[in-house]
Amino acid sequence: MMNSNFLPKISLTLLKQKYATNDIQGFFDIICQPLHEELYRRKTFDFLDDISTGQQLILCYDYAQAQILQGGFIQLFQNGYIGLLPEMPERLAAIGAVKMAMLIYEVMEVYVQHKEKLDKETNLQEFAKLYIELGEFEKLDKMFADYHYDTLTHMVKYASEHMEEFIDPEEQGRITQPS
Repeated sequence: MMNSNFLPKISLTLLKQKYATNDIQGFFDIICQPLHEELYRRKTFDFLDDISTGQQLILCYDYAQAQILQGGFIQLFQNGYIGLLPEMPERLAAIGAVKMAMLIYEVMEVYVQHKEKLDKETNLQEFAKLYIELGEFEKLDKMFADYHYDTLTHMVKYASEHMEEFIDPEEQGRITQPS
């Protein structure tokens, strides 16, 4: 685990509340928001070098899921976010999100097979045609959507058990499973 040089002040009380009510998306969003704000402030993905492995996973996954759930993996590739994926399978597997890790690995293999088409700049018509030409991504997009909630659950569980990676030491404490 890499230490973070960016530990935002996040309300532990609010995180505990989200965790206790099983608001997985809410917890994830609270952890993720300051990372997006800092990335936007810095205007460079070099910010990833300053944050922990867990923070990197959550931030990269959030960018990826925003693309994939909207327009599939083809949109992710066409918008230049392929760089978010290479380290993701190992990190996902490490937190227990094995199905998503295997899926991302499979997606990377299909990407390599069609790299030339996927990396080529396209107009709107050519972009739309990619969905027809590369139909195998339709199944992969559906699998991503199917595994998404489980993956978020694993990330939230990891974050709740490793708060030192995500929030300012003054705010840290223990989040426990609701009884």
